[in-house]
Amino acid sequence: RRILGLMALVMSLSLGACDDSTAVGTPGTLTLLITDAPGDFTQAVVTIERIELVGNGEPLVLRDDPFTTDLLTLSNDVATLVENVVIPAGTYSEIRFIIPGACIGVEQSDGTELVYASTGFQECGTVAGSLQLPSFAQTGIKVNLPGGSIEVGGDAQILLLDFDVSESFGQQAGQSGMWVMTPVIRASDISLTGNIVVRLTVADTVDLTEVGSLADFQVHLTGEAVAQPFEVVDGVFTFTYLFLMPNETYTVTVELQDGVSFDFTLNPTSPQDVVLGSGEEASIAFEVTSASNPTL
Repeated sequence: RRILGLMALVMSLSLGACDDSTAVGTPGTLTLLITDAPGDFTQAVVTIERIELVGNGEPLVLRDDPFTTDLLTLSNDVATLVENVVIPAGTYSEIRFIIPGACIGVEQSDGTELVYASTGFQECGTVAGSLQLPSFAQTGIKVNLPGGSIEVGGDAQILLLDFDVSESFGQQAGQSGMWVMTPVIRASDISLTGNIVVRLTVADTVDLTEVGSLADFQVHLTGEAVAQPFEVVDGVFTFTYLFLMPNETYTVTVELQDGVSFDFTLNPTSPQDVVLGSGEEASIAFEVTSASNPTL
């Protein structure tokens, strides 16, 4: 079972040359946003109790108001965790998240859901088994910043943290019903992340209305269990995938939505691989070149 999701924390900071987190200089401001991409979980709820920025001095508390969210509701979107917090000039190497509770819903082969939760956490419904959070309520989840540290005190910079759910939740071997959370979070400069814009049109020679419409199609990106419907943007059926990590190859598939059936061809053929460079917005346009009733 492949379980994939993303949690991105977008941090808008000021950067400069300072020696440590207590250095004298121009302070910056910090905004944290959180986003997620869908996976094979039916739900993935976490409570973030406190967020700290760690440098050479005492950790700076960015937020101590608990924030609970189902990561799967944030697909291709963001929610604000911290906004415009003043950060003293200095060098910072780590962000720490104190997470006292979490739960996941896991889809079974028969389509039903089983819920696994940390002790006392009821946000996902009736609990079937345990989800362990090793010391996350005490020592927290520690995320190293790009290059080992950032220096606050100058121009704005944006960072992205990629929370890979496929590597962060798993069943313990030999202990049926027991799941454990071991987060894998990678930090990258968001100025280097990219987008993929997918567009769908129909050829002038094709009368698609005889069998359906462009609204019957959806787009599917590598690693996502959930396909996305197209949206009409400036009269064109379009979907944009945001905040994608650079220097990777993504596979884009255009297909019919569930419950819809007719024969069609596309130019270019589907699926197509898209290599996303640093800071790039890649665009791929598919055209329906034929459509007919299903072949008997």
